[in-house]
Amino acid sequence: MNYTFVSATILLILITDPIGNIPIFANALQHVAPERRARVILREVLIAFLLLLTFMFVGDGFLRVMNLSELSLQIGGGVILFLIALRMIFPPAKVETDEPLSEPLIVPLAIPAIAGPSALATVLLLVSQAPEKRLEWVAALCVTMTVSAVVLVLAERIQRVAGDRFVVALERLMGLVLVAVSIEMLLRGIKIFIKQVAAA
Repeated sequence: MNYTFVSATILLILITDPIGNIPIFANALQHVAPERRARVILREVLIAFLLLLTFMFVGDGFLRVMNLSELSLQIGGGVILFLIALRMIFPPAKVETDEPLSEPLIVPLAIPAIAGPSALATVLLLVSQAPEKRLEWVAALCVTMTVSAVVLVLAERIQRVAGDRFVVALERLMGLVLVAVSIEMLLRGIKIFIKQVAAA
């Protein structure tokens, strides 16, 4: 699948899912002083950005070390995206847990809420398919992280203005789009695999 700057940006926004992260961040930051919440959010977004950026630049070496082909990454990425999309459309039941009273750092906000396995696999896939467009992927990642930061900093206002039902509906709509993207990735990967088997 040939990605452009726009399509890669949309894909990364869908994967990092800032709308779906609103309740996660709200829950994790409930014990943090209101005046510090924006700083904590920006710090966690920056950490996630640096991790994803690192994967963009070491992705080729990682694939070689792990002996992974672009085809296996595409099919595996499609499976992961499909599972993530299903969770967006049919979220699991919430389990009550004892929340830590300390300020969250890296886990669970930067990792895995923003830079989770699906986001890491996606940046690896982008770089492996078109390493010559690396600067475009970096720009797409910058836009994605900016969108995430803005949405998460304004999360409380968004919830107040739009309401919980709208947020849930938007989350499921994003999940539906992501299902279509993941199926497209799987179909293209399977088609390439069939061609390789037929040519062998």
